Amino acid sequence: MALKLQNAEFIKSAASPDALIYDDLPRIVFSGKSNVGKSSVINRVLGRSNFARVGSRPGKTVHVNYFKIDGRAYFIDLPGYGYASVSRSEKARWSALMEYFFENTAFSLGVMIVDCRHKPTADDVTMAAWFRDTASPVVVIANKRDKVKNSALEGNIETIRETLGLGATEIIPFSAETGEGKTRLISLLEEAVRGGAGA
Repeated sequence: MALKLQNAEFIKSAASPDALIYDDLPRIVFSGKSNVGKSSVINRVLGRSNFARVGSRPGKTVHVNYFKIDGRAYFIDLPGYGYASVSRSEKARWSALMEYFFENTAFSLGVMIVDCRHKPTADDVTMAAWFRDTASPVVVIANKRDKVKNSALEGNIETIRETLGLGATEIIPFSAETGEGKTRLISLLEEAVRGGAGA
């Protein structure tokens, strides 16, 4: 049965480990640096214009946000990372929360969003390592594809693959603006939900 992606509801924001949700529903985890367009990717997938908030400035998603999709799965929007203006204490809180999350949360699919135009950052490499250590399936979304010339795309994708060290992990060129890559990503999301629980 196809996942009714527009049937989405916000459940809660978790700012500490004791607020995280643990139940039997599959979990799809979205991560990305603060200005990579993570909320826009989620909105494009859901077919909603402003469901996951698109901040007026980077660094505004500071909690683990849970959205229930079609009553059958969670989309989990992790805090954006790598924003220079965030205080040292906030960076420490984020790091501690993420370490706990990855050590204690099983999930059906990790969706790591990077910028198709640029080499991944050191923070991206750290996030990729966290995903890799879980041994859960992961897909990399190379967002902002619409801003990359066709002639440069293949080289950019290869740079992303080599920098993140994710081997044969699928990388999907994606545009939250045009919808390129959406169909493939949705097929992976549905496959992950069919595959079972994330508890």
